[in-house]
Amino acid sequence: MRLDELNWMDVEQYLKTDDRLMLVIGACEQHGYLSLLTDAKIPQALADAASKRSGVLVAPPLNFGVSPHFGAYPGTISLRLITFLDVIEDMIRSVYRHGFRRLVILNGHGGNDPARTRITEILPELSGLNVRWYAWWGAPHVTEVAEKHGLKSYHAAWIEAFSFVRVANVPAETKIPPVTPEILDAAGYRQFYGDGVFGGPYQVDDAILDEIFTVCVQDIIDLLDK
Repeated sequence: MRLDELNWMDVEQYLKTDDRLMLVIGACEQHGYLSLLTDAKIPQALADAASKRSGVLVAPPLNFGVSPHFGAYPGTISLRLITFLDVIEDMIRSVYRHGFRRLVILNGHGGNDPARTRITEILPELSGLNVRWYAWWGAPHVTEVAEKHGLKSYHAAWIEAFSFVRVANVPAETKIPPVTPEILDAAGYRQFYGDGVFGGPYQVDDAILDEIFTVCVQDIIDLLDK
């Protein structure tokens, strides 16, 4: 159940029996051969699946995150860190005002992680608010599935190559991960990573991705039930 499918009266009615809400945050950035909105589409799909099982409302996704390192790849739209943090705070304060008290934030992009610190800062001001953060690709159960199949996660590689984010033919080979100790600017990132995939297999059997999707949805259900 999505917020955009309801009117304000529906939400007011929902809040009479449930104070839970899923917030989806992602990014619009290069993902090699995958959609520029991969980091939003994956947590959105997970939220929708969890909502079908739980009945918990899903807010519209925040499609833009902190991606300055990919600025040299056309199509990447990045927010400044301070802008992003302010947006997250404003979103939380808005839904808190209406009565939402249990939030599960489904994050699809590692660059958004500083929001956790901002949330920690504002929690003392928002009495009774409970916030849980879920970054699916780093979840322990996801790591277990990857290790079971002898796989390691890399940006824009197999672990993100769900069927619903593929927008081009994905190479069949494996990319050797380049390694640098440097902090690179946007031009340096593009020169260093080329097609934008950080390494590993570009794709794997969809059955492995289905397995990962399943454990992620269960993780989210568990967080919603706490």
